[in-house]
Amino acid sequence: MTILVTGATGQLGRLVIDSLLERGAEPSSIIAGVRDLTKASDIAARGVRTAVVDYDRPDTIAAALEGVDSVLLISGSEVGRRTAQHQAVVDAAKAAGVGKLVYTSAPKAPTSDLVLAPEHKATEELIAASGIPAVILRNNWYTENYAGNIAQARETGVVAASVGDGRVASASRKDFADAAAVVLLEDGHLGQAYELGGDVAWTYDELAAAIAEVIGSPVEYRALTAEEHAAALESAGLDAGTVGFVTALDAGIRDGALADTDGTLARLIGRPTTPLVEGLRPLA
Repeated sequence: MTILVTGATGQLGRLVIDSLLERGAEPSSIIAGVRDLTKASDIAARGVRTAVVDYDRPDTIAAALEGVDSVLLISGSEVGRRTAQHQAVVDAAKAAGVGKLVYTSAPKAPTSDLVLAPEHKATEELIAASGIPAVILRNNWYTENYAGNIAQARETGVVAASVGDGRVASASRKDFADAAAVVLLEDGHLGQAYELGGDVAWTYDELAAAIAEVIGSPVEYRALTAEEHAAALESAGLDAGTVGFVTALDAGIRDGALADTDGTLARLIGRPTTPLVEGLRPLA
């Protein structure tokens, strides 16, 4: 079985390749799809094949898919352009007769009000319409997303956000990467849409306490209204679009978009998910 991992030099993609190899996949059975081959020299040195896969250049996708059985489509990072980019991968995978397509989506993408959800919902619909046998991984937040909060807390002693009492069932990228590797290598997952999150859904008070533990100094959570948050972001020099995006994300968290956890991620990977404080420790 040949597996193509797109976005393979990204933070998640590299960890997926690590996990595939740890689980016994032959290096030559993995293709690391990357935009820039020069950034994949360390991956190639491990015996993994590399190929140019640029979501904006469909010809590269088609060429990379020759002889491929399974594809991990790691969602693109260019918000607002991702649906079209993902469509190019789905179209090429269908044309190539791919037998398994795994996609990294967002929590409850079909019904969520989270500002990031619409492009994921659209992509899931594209995959369903294509008829390609698929597995949807609806990943909750990566704990690594809070590196900026650690830096803020180290400087100010404060984690400021407008999430209210909202909870986040985050897990480390390694946890999500392991889940992707499992469903790529194992049979029995086709047709599933897995809601994946950490074992514990924590509050921002708990986030502040965890950050305090890893940096060794007191940290408090300062709960802001959406208006106060927007004003603070504007005073920090962020443009209006970014301010609106950040406050919309916090509104989604406040309203529970990232709060659910049912243990599916832990069951898939065969171990507990990484606790919040341990996920934050390497970032400090």
